[in-house]
Amino acid sequence: MKEFFMREALKEAQKAKDLGEVPIGAVIVQGEKIIGRGYNRREIDGDPVSHGEILAIQMAAKEMISWRLEECDLYVTIEPCPMCMGAILNSRINHLYIGAMNPRFGAAGSVVNLADYKAFNHSVEVESGILEEECSEMMQSFFRELRTKKEKKKTRGL
Repeated sequence: MKEFFMREALKEAQKAKDLGEVPIGAVIVQGEKIIGRGYNRREIDGDPVSHGEILAIQMAAKEMISWRLEECDLYVTIEPCPMCMGAILNSRINHLYIGAMNPRFGAAGSVVNLADYKAFNHSVEVESGILEEECSEMMQSFFRELRTKKEKKKTRGL
């Protein structure tokens, strides 16, 4: 089931990529049902907090009619940033399943580990590496394409 739900998160990430957004997707699952979906929309929304995880949490909270998502799991294609880890902890999500880690900005073990910070009143169990290759490749291909576009634009400007 983990791979199934991560593939759903990858579908969300593809939506972001198709819109020119950084391709990160997330789904929130209660039992075996997806109750929240999200993908990065910062550029489209002009909103620095329009991350896939935040949007999925908001959708799930509306579905549950509660901010407490204690019975829920989050699947995300790329390790969450510190802001998203804060939202994950505050919403009391039970398990966090990550596709690929984020060595530049990750807050679930790469750069810092907020998931298991003992001073907080909640922690979240983390498992990473679910469809890691696909998740990593989507991100890498997005930035490769972005660099290529920038180079072509620069070359035309000369």
